[in-house]
Amino acid sequence: MSKPPPTVLSFAASDPSGGAGIQADILTLASMGCHPLSVITAVTVQDTIGVESILALDPEWVADQARIVLEDMPVDAFKIGLLGSVEIIVAIAEVIADYPDIPVVLDPILASGRGDPLANEQIIAAMRDLLIPQVTIITPNSIEARRLVLESEDELEIIELKQSAARLLQMGCEYALITGTHENTVKVVNTLYDSNGVIRADEWQRLPGSYHGSGCTLSSAIAASFAHGMSVTESVYEAQDYTWHALKSGFRPGMGQYLPDRLFWASDETDLEEKK
Repeated sequence: MSKPPPTVLSFAASDPSGGAGIQADILTLASMGCHPLSVITAVTVQDTIGVESILALDPEWVADQARIVLEDMPVDAFKIGLLGSVEIIVAIAEVIADYPDIPVVLDPILASGRGDPLANEQIIAAMRDLLIPQVTIITPNSIEARRLVLESEDELEIIELKQSAARLLQMGCEYALITGTHENTVKVVNTLYDSNGVIRADEWQRLPGSYHGSGCTLSSAIAASFAHGMSVTESVYEAQDYTWHALKSGFRPGMGQYLPDRLFWASDETDLEEKK
């Protein structure tokens, strides 16, 4: 019998397109050598173009899914994605509070790539109060980072990212990785902060097109790296590198966004050329 791989438990919604959500998490975690545990928070009606509707599960079902596997096997990291309701946030917060030694990665999904709203103000407030204080690292894009911390709508366009990071850290998380895809820069700059300021800023070639599930891929890759025992700075870099290559090898199966190829390493050069 072989030694079991590291195990990561993901709380996320189901995406029938396979581009984001729990499907993206499972692919990413398995690709990075982890055993994925999947706790479904919601069922969505969506494709590669956008999200049409969300059905949040009963919060007791969410908690029960997590607790039964947590009592059965050791878990090396938590990853949290789309939440669905305030009640589900309460349920997840109670679960992870019982496992304070397990690192937590929070991908605060507030909208789809098309801009469909996926979190109202009540959900955002619950994230601030119940989840962010418990997480090891939060991974918002620049738009999400600003929205999570704004005190008025007027701040959305003017608040600097370093201010957003500082406010997120004041809420209680240990680290904030703010991604720069939505910023007007030649290269994408992703910046990791802690309470002392910038730890590292990594630049990546800006790729053409838009991608469905890039944030899920990045946050799951960080969780996978944690599970393998890497430090925060190592995990953040390795996850960015993995995600960039998955995006570079992306494909467009439908009429909307490209999907990351999370098994890019299994394709030979001929396959990659044919995708382009």
